[in-house]
Amino acid sequence: MKDLAIDQFRYDGEKKLKLKKLPTKLDNLYDDKSHYETMLRQQADEIDKYQDQLYANKRYGFLIVFQALDAAGKDGTIKHVFTGTNPTGVKVYSFKQPTDQELDHDFLWRSWRELPERGTIGIFNRSYYEEVLVTKVHPEILTDSQRLPEKSTKDLKKLFEHRYEALRDMEKFLHYNGFPVIKFFLNVSKDEQAKRLIDRIEKLEKNWKFAESDVREREFWDDYHDAYEECINETATDKAPWYVVPADDKKNMRLIVGRIIIEELKKLPIKKPETDADRFKELQKLIPIIQAQ
Repeated sequence: MKDLAIDQFRYDGEKKLKLKKLPTKLDNLYDDKSHYETMLRQQADEIDKYQDQLYANKRYGFLIVFQALDAAGKDGTIKHVFTGTNPTGVKVYSFKQPTDQELDHDFLWRSWRELPERGTIGIFNRSYYEEVLVTKVHPEILTDSQRLPEKSTKDLKKLFEHRYEALRDMEKFLHYNGFPVIKFFLNVSKDEQAKRLIDRIEKLEKNWKFAESDVREREFWDDYHDAYEECINETATDKAPWYVVPADDKKNMRLIVGRIIIEELKKLPIKKPETDADRFKELQKLIPIIQAQ
């Protein structure tokens, strides 16, 4: 892992993404299951260390966005990468189909409400990016469900341009207010997705993970890839980069995601409060008072 060049997965607007040309699988970064678990545990300890410093510093928050097609492994990645991280410093929010209340507001409203506080890591399992992905593939959502003014939906190309601009502005605003954002697209192949969906059907204990809509959405595979490619190219910036991570091997994917998060956390000017000898001496005077109480 020391030699893993995470820049190969990074998109910050300097280069164009060509999604069909990217691999969905890499050579294993681990020797065997035991080696993988050791590496994952070491990464979790390192993430916890930086989260602790983030919490003590109280000047920055950190937002991580996970996007992917169905069965790419978002839930499992979040679970495994952050196992061992202090739960008081991590907030996970999963975005589902908008509620009536959410539809009564602008498309970013529900995301603003769930942003992390200073000192914490926020994780979005799906996010505001659904509004330029699902709606791009199914524009009838915009015209029939989202209660937008009619003039806004007459030119959908312009509508999406405005939304991309709003997303860039939002992330720029967050960055300059101490809330940097990184975004992951977990890039799974169509064949691997099929295997995972069938596995959910064949194993009774996994049936709860399966939704019939997953099969319907596979019919739009190329459309979703086109939407992701455009979305990433339109919203990848140096202040809020995208990372496109091969997802056919879940273990590799988790190790890569963990390493990227660590490297991004390292960039923050955070450290634990420095020790103060004078304050230490003053605090010692309180010990007998506490004992007497």
